[in-house]
Amino acid sequence: MSTLLSKKYVFSKGIDQYFTGIHDAYKFTLLFFKEVTKRPFHFREVVHQSFEVGIKSLALISLTGFIVGIVFTKQSRPSLEDFGATSWLPSLIGIAIVKALGPLVTALICAGKVGSGIGAEIGSMKVTEQIDAMEVSAINPFKYLVVTRVVATTITIPILALYCSFVALYGSYLNVHTEETSSIISFYQNAFKSISFLDIFSALARSVVYGFTIGIVGCYKGYNAIQGTRGVGKAANQAVVLAMFLVFIEEIIIVQIVNWIRFF
Repeated sequence: MSTLLSKKYVFSKGIDQYFTGIHDAYKFTLLFFKEVTKRPFHFREVVHQSFEVGIKSLALISLTGFIVGIVFTKQSRPSLEDFGATSWLPSLIGIAIVKALGPLVTALICAGKVGSGIGAEIGSMKVTEQIDAMEVSAINPFKYLVVTRVVATTITIPILALYCSFVALYGSYLNVHTEETSSIISFYQNAFKSISFLDIFSALARSVVYGFTIGIVGCYKGYNAIQGTRGVGKAANQAVVLAMFLVFIEEIIIVQIVNWIRFF
């Protein structure tokens, strides 16, 4: 009987912690929207964080996008050759990369690299009481640490997604060029022939949502880190896992909304 009661207690405590975490995350996000419009705006810190997110992720984004373009082209060519439709290859690659792979691959890379970095950095400041010291110094730590990083990821990740798409298309062009001689101009023209303004807008909108999610999740996990240095590693790990999970959920929702818009 005591074992059964103990299991019920653990289960009930887990449910309470789950819903408490959702409520805390909601308040944390709501506080961001309240603080983002208040002075001071810390433009210099936003630029610095944008550099940390963008420039330092550029090499990894370039390599990944280039490989994605080559591999996807190699995988798609045999299927199109069976139907004698290799001329549609640039259009297929353009649709797949610009509409889906570019934003998604960029978000997953940044969730692993940027999200973990933000979670670990803010988490280490939390457990070493640097955030408390900022409050004593009359500096709003939430405004300086959280708002600037979330704004930076929200601005920078859409730019990285566009860059990743163009690099992936260039990798695809090199693969196509080795099989059949074609100019890069005609390749890009064919690639964007089947892409509408709604497709580009939805890709940018998704990237903005992904960037905000990665930033806010990393900051939330770091800002609420506990248990010393062990909590820092835990916060970084949870930031990556939760950000990737939310990115996939948002991908499904946004694609469905765009399909509804396209239908109407």
